Amino acid sequence: MRSVYMFARILGIAGIIGICGYILIIRPWHIRWGATDAELSARMPGDEIVGAPRMSSTHAITIQAPLQAVWPWINQIGQERGGFYSYTMLENLVGCAITNADTVHPEWQLQLNDRVSLGPQGYPFFIVTAVDPQHALVLTAGQQAPDISSWVFMLKPIDAKSTRLIVRNRGNFRPTIANYVMWQGIVEPISFVMERAMLLGIRTHAERMFISTS
Repeated sequence: MRSVYMFARILGIAGIIGICGYILIIRPWHIRWGATDAELSARMPGDEIVGAPRMSSTHAITIQAPLQAVWPWINQIGQERGGFYSYTMLENLVGCAITNADTVHPEWQLQLNDRVSLGPQGYPFFIVTAVDPQHALVLTAGQQAPDISSWVFMLKPIDAKSTRLIVRNRGNFRPTIANYVMWQGIVEPISFVMERAMLLGIRTHAERMFISTS
């Protein structure tokens, strides 16, 4: 019994250390992966949709391609369009039925009020609430607080041949312990893993297209 008690105590201590490490080190890193201090604090289109978010992240990546080579890949995302350029096998393990496009499809380019689905009928989806070609795409899920969130893609030119892609998520939830554990402890990390892969996928496609047409 003594050894069982000691083992349980060690597991408890390890769990507390792990939770503290995630809260103090890992989460502050992944919610701003790739973003500069200026990008993190800058106001972006769509920020007003969730005025005081309980869950927010800003991710960014530099792409060695101009705006016009990056934008079409962003503007065709969705389960029923070009996919999300992320870990398709993981997405499809949970039934999302995603197929990532390897080319730009003009007929898939998003317009205002279009639906961006995360999976087949019954899965969550976003609505395009603002689209500024080659600059910003604003997606909104839900209709009223607290069950509303925004997903924003913004492009900023660095020079004639390189672009900064900044992606911001803002969301809210009812302030219960269960919701904090669910959204900040489970949903956020999973979203980061998938979104990081998405940014890398967009970069790969855009740079490849730019090189092939140069």
